[in-house]
Amino acid sequence: MVEDCELLLALLNTRPITDGVEHDELSDDRSARRWSEARGGTGTTLELRRLRRLREHLTHVVLGQAPVTVLAEALEGAHQRPSLSEAGLSWELVTEPDMRLSARVVLAWAWVNEHLPGRLRPCGNDECQLFLLDRSKANKARWCSMATCGNRMKARRHYERIRSHVPTQRGDQ
Repeated sequence: MVEDCELLLALLNTRPITDGVEHDELSDDRSARRWSEARGGTGTTLELRRLRRLREHLTHVVLGQAPVTVLAEALEGAHQRPSLSEAGLSWELVTEPDMRLSARVVLAWAWVNEHLPGRLRPCGNDECQLFLLDRSKANKARWCSMATCGNRMKARRHYERIRSHVPTQRGDQ
């Protein structure tokens, strides 16, 4: 399931903002196909259309702007088949190849929602539109990346604190 949690985050984070400009990894079919195939997808037009729609729905669900039922279409026709071996019980996802990646993402979202409630959330930087999965013990992570957003936000707060303590200069009277 950890691998699929990374897939969930990868899909949600396919629209990073760099220098104020959004870079959508799924914007054109060529780059979207590369993204899909790198994660075990088929890269077909149908799959890409489903992934783009799922990303929009999932974003709205995580932000609390849509009901979870909008994710249902990604699971249409999917089911899990049990398999018993010496290693124990495992479950195999059974679905059409073009729906497999989307179904895996929704199953990962459901697992996170059940086992790590409240830990999938947007970055605390208002200028960022990425998401994070907080795996910290205290559940207090705020940024998608401490090296980028966390550092920027801390530097901004530090600058604002310093600026608020500097007395304003008055003109000669």
